[in-house]
Amino acid sequence: MTNTADNQAIIVKGLTKSYKNLQVLKGLDFAVERGSMLALLGPNGAGKTTTIKILSTLLKGDGGSAVINGFNVATHAHQVRQNIGLTGQYAAVDEYLTARENLQMMGRLYHLSVSDSRRRAVELLEQFDLNEAAERAVKTYSGGMRRRLDLALSLIATPPVLFLDEPTTGLDPRSRLAMWEIIKQLVAADVTILLTTQNLEEADQLADSIAVLDNGKIIAQGTANELKSQVGKERLEITIDAKSDFNKAISVIGGEALATDAKARSLSLSTEGSVAEVKRVLNLMEQAGIEIETLSLHKPTLDDVFLKLTGHNAAAEEKN
Repeated sequence: MTNTADNQAIIVKGLTKSYKNLQVLKGLDFAVERGSMLALLGPNGAGKTTTIKILSTLLKGDGGSAVINGFNVATHAHQVRQNIGLTGQYAAVDEYLTARENLQMMGRLYHLSVSDSRRRAVELLEQFDLNEAAERAVKTYSGGMRRRLDLALSLIATPPVLFLDEPTTGLDPRSRLAMWEIIKQLVAADVTILLTTQNLEEADQLADSIAVLDNGKIIAQGTANELKSQVGKERLEITIDAKSDFNKAISVIGGEALATDAKARSLSLSTEGSVAEVKRVLNLMEQAGIEIETLSLHKPTLDDVFLKLTGHNAAAEEKN
């Protein structure tokens, strides 16, 4: 067993992994405090799922170390598995069984007694709002219901550490919000969570801290506000009138444009948000004869952070 600080449930140091000639992880370093959530934020192909697979003992790393609740994943895999729950990107449920049967079966696989398996099934069906559908075959469930059941299954043995690998993938907005509420409740109940996501709003809403992963490396880490402060205090969003020259508007603003969308005829500028700065931009447009359709001021988002740090958005093609 590896010693670890009492307040850290997950400690990762120098973690590396390659598939033949493709180096997926290039030396990850991060830690997650007990009872908190760290969001590992990055596009598909950044190495998020590979990281989760190594931490949950499903895959062996090539170098570095990972410790979960004091147990090294490479040398004490059995103890690690006793301390974790895992929900992947796709619901891992038996669709021919009912929700209750799935939960009771998982309880038995975790070596709970028959009575304890039944008790946990009752508790989780209530917690995840699945009581009304408890006796229905899972194949009749919606995508959101399947995801809720999948998360419930990962909690059957009340693990202190939970890995959520893009848990809201494919969900409609209502189901996504419902999952967010459940995840928040888990953190409030002192469960340590490592969440992987490419949903920037999800990381912003849920996580205590965020690590931005790109091309196998963590390129920034901090709270959402700390990361946003790297971009600027505000964003000025401008929509150019259809009768004005959009390309001319871009040239007027010059290199200050953080992002442009020709189809929407919009510009997004990083600014300190002062009245003088807004007035300056308006004067530039007026002098160039460019009409503005709409103008609004917003605080920076994690999307802005990711774009600045990586030079691309958070929706790259999946590679691993």
